[in-house]
Amino acid sequence: MSFLKKILSSVFVILGVVILVFMLFQFFGDPAKLIAGQTGDKKTMDNIRKDLNLDQPKWKQLLIYVNDISPLCIYKKETLAQKKMNGIFIGNNIQFGIKIPYLGKSYQTKKAVTQMLWEALPGTIFLAITAMFIACLLGITIGIIAAINKHSWIDNLSIISSIAGVSAPSFFMAIVIAYFFGILLHDQTGLNFTGSLYSINEMTGEEQLELKNIILPAITLGIRPLAMIVQLTRSAMLDVMGQDFIRTAYSKGLTKKQVILKHALRNALNPIATAITGWFGELLAGAFFVEYIFGWQGLGKLTIEALEKLDYPVLMGAVIFSAIIFISISKLSDIINRKIDPRII
Repeated sequence: MSFLKKILSSVFVILGVVILVFMLFQFFGDPAKLIAGQTGDKKTMDNIRKDLNLDQPKWKQLLIYVNDISPLCIYKKETLAQKKMNGIFIGNNIQFGIKIPYLGKSYQTKKAVTQMLWEALPGTIFLAITAMFIACLLGITIGIIAAINKHSWIDNLSIISSIAGVSAPSFFMAIVIAYFFGILLHDQTGLNFTGSLYSINEMTGEEQLELKNIILPAITLGIRPLAMIVQLTRSAMLDVMGQDFIRTAYSKGLTKKQVILKHALRNALNPIATAITGWFGELLAGAFFVEYIFGWQGLGKLTIEALEKLDYPVLMGAVIFSAIIFISISKLSDIINRKIDPRII
């Protein structure tokens, strides 16, 4: 019952995001002028508005848009043929069905928005996973070292650095890191200022993998979760190391390394794992400016480019798509957290 309530609440949140996004973009200008240009004649403008349902009242436009992006839908037969919907439909002139959400077509490229989003998604997910891997690997290690050396210069440095890492905005760190390592120190690092996971070989015209291009954006995106993991690991380790079972482990003659890795760290990982699953959704949201600054092909770069070009279908689709991903990850993290710690209600 609790799970069903969470699903329903997620649906209402997504519906709220859809309505908010739709209303927000009503003030951005006339899409017909963007498609036809300033020199378009009145007849052309009217045909475009009719094709996009812009000649309908706002409330009706909203219902049409919700019907388009909803998996459950109702359409006239000719509308289905016009929009080339993919799904299962029943009925004659008025058809009911289950379909893949339809987000329209890009004003600039004329490609289906859904296709553009699915093409951009792997880049963002790969970047977020790499950033989280770096953050976990370094964060847990530094947090353990800081806890072992409590009140030492190492501990103090880790605290100051983690506070700075949490406070620094991602876009600022992206500019600094890109400038120093991608431009000033390019000859030493060999890292590019911008670049995506794949590049085109000028000689053969084929795609080739460029893993080095992910290093700078992944480090930049991972700085904030890294700082948080350091603080959380240090705090959890200090709490665990003061408990009775740790003293018992030492009294049995175990070495410091065995006590820390087999007993202290194992018991300190629960709150860390719980937090990591929650932060992954934030990484996807924080990737927007990082992707744009480093030229990394993903949802963030696609969204900002659509904003620059006022490509409304792509922009609206990207915002809604990102919201759905964020909400889905949040609900998934709740399930994982309950498995890790059954005390969570």
